[in-house]
Amino acid sequence: MDRNVVTATVLIAIIMVVWLMWLSPPPPPEGGPASAPGQEDVRGQDAAGNQESGAAQQDAQRSEPEIREAPQRVGTVISVAAGDSLVTPAAGFSEQRFHIHTDLYSAVLSSRGGTFTSFELGEFNVAGSDRPVQLVDTTKAGAMGLIFTSPASRIYDTRALHFDASRTDTLVSVSGADESLTFTTRIAGGEVRYVYTFKPQTYEVGLRIELDAPDTFVTPQGYELAWNGGIPFTEKDVESSSVQSGAYARSGGEVEAVQVNSDAYGEKTLNGAVDWVAVKSKYFTVAILPQSETRGADLIGERFGDVSQSYLRHDYVASLRMPLPGAGPGTAAGAATGAQDYLMYMGPMEVRRISRYDVDLYDMVDYGWDFFEVITRPLAKFVFTPVFDFMARFVPNYGIVIILLSLLIKLVLSPLTKSSFRSMAKMKELQPRMEAIKEKYPDDPTKQQQAMMKMYKETGVNPLGGCLPMLLQYPIIIALWQFLPQAIEIRQQGFLWAADLSAPDVILQLPFTIPFFGDFVAGFTLLMGISMVFQMKIQMASTPSNAQAKIFTYVMPVMLFVIFNRLASGLSLYYLCYNVLTALHQRVINRQIAAESEAAKEAGNAAGAPSSRNTRSKKADPAAKKTKRSYLSSSKKRK
Repeated sequence: MDRNVVTATVLIAIIMVVWLMWLSPPPPPEGGPASAPGQEDVRGQDAAGNQESGAAQQDAQRSEPEIREAPQRVGTVISVAAGDSLVTPAAGFSEQRFHIHTDLYSAVLSSRGGTFTSFELGEFNVAGSDRPVQLVDTTKAGAMGLIFTSPASRIYDTRALHFDASRTDTLVSVSGADESLTFTTRIAGGEVRYVYTFKPQTYEVGLRIELDAPDTFVTPQGYELAWNGGIPFTEKDVESSSVQSGAYARSGGEVEAVQVNSDAYGEKTLNGAVDWVAVKSKYFTVAILPQSETRGADLIGERFGDVSQSYLRHDYVASLRMPLPGAGPGTAAGAATGAQDYLMYMGPMEVRRISRYDVDLYDMVDYGWDFFEVITRPLAKFVFTPVFDFMARFVPNYGIVIILLSLLIKLVLSPLTKSSFRSMAKMKELQPRMEAIKEKYPDDPTKQQQAMMKMYKETGVNPLGGCLPMLLQYPIIIALWQFLPQAIEIRQQGFLWAADLSAPDVILQLPFTIPFFGDFVAGFTLLMGISMVFQMKIQMASTPSNAQAKIFTYVMPVMLFVIFNRLASGLSLYYLCYNVLTALHQRVINRQIAAESEAAKEAGNAAGAPSSRNTRSKKADPAAKKTKRSYLSSSKKRK
């Protein structure tokens, strides 16, 4: 391994360490009032500036102190003042809950607000438990609400209102055909209706909002349709889940996000056309796609607690600002009756499901810094994801899919690898001449460089020939580094001793915690480090080496072992297979180079053999020597 290879390896290692430090959780926020987690205290104001008291809900499972209050959503109320004749408060009615069951999920909608209070995915469980994944923040007063300002400048949130349901049966089974459920509430002289449509074999829910006589209760500015609450964490690694969570929207062809990792609070306002808004966890999302024109969107997020603590919680709000139905040029604001349609995707971040919407929902997935994302995102989106999905259709186990993927990537990169290995082998042949140049000009680096450049030119060797092909492989390696840990396809998929390829495969639990490493040893990561040692030893056998390079044979694998120990076992499995394939490829190339060198020597000996035999025959011919001595003796006698 020459100096250029060592330098490239060090640079890549530095990039990996810095990247992981950037992805590491931020320090806990300082200050802020203490409050019990999960408490919702959201208030609205009337025109005179009088605050209405908000209903608070306490999360009984969390009791740790020093957690900041939930964010106050400006323009949101979850209670109605007593005696308000404009609306129908939910407080005066008994709550009805409607249970929706499909082959993919179970949902609960409440007559209080006509909104979701639960949405559980039947095919996915919370990591380490048998509880289904929950997409709704159950500490809230419902997940979705329509927020509007009345002509009297009072702000309302439909989550505080009572809705009448269109069905008396509270259990709705969705199997062969679509099922609908309508909620209606009367406001002033008009009505608000939510028409939900549930479909079998899909995570899509249809929503139609109908407004009757909206001019009697809504200002011409329209309303907001808001999803209130982030998706509860589903993974054991809370830090990783925190990094991948957020509120998102797509506007102007770009995906905008609000995340609360470095800062405890964030918000973003978008104006004009918005394709969708969403909240997302590491593997799951709730996205609302309007089917009509929008006025903009608002994203709000706040973090409660330290990311390193088990009681960490995120609160997100993603809302669409909508004009009144039918409002526009040539149309009177507040038309008699109007409707607007929405599609709601509530499920896993599976590319094959969400790509059919063709609005870049998958761009919510983070693929690193913008500098890398230019390369990593296209590779992950258009290469790895389709190939991964295609192979999974024919291979029953995702561990085998990962092994086949490593083999495929190795075959694709083999020309670069072969070129790199051959170039390093040539550099090793020049090592004695390089050492001689250094001894000849020990104190003159300029002459050393000039002499080496002359040597490279004469021999036709490129000093960067072994380094550049290796560097060209790193975008693919980095893209896979980002893709595999976020691929929901491998979540809760086992292979050999690993129960979940999206999580570390713990084979030894330590009684203490090592910084950056954790309190356990991951099996595939350990094997990956060992395979890397053997792979580097084989590589050094055919490349220039020195004391520093030999040290790197052990330092680099140990460093990667520490970095990868807490990452997905599927990622370590991939690099384990890739290292083994690289070592085998290196052995093959080494044998080819050795065979070529031996053939070249034999060819050189064969070319020089005739002249050597002639010389030996002349020296061994006694008759010729005797004739020559006789001729010289007779010449002397004549003289």
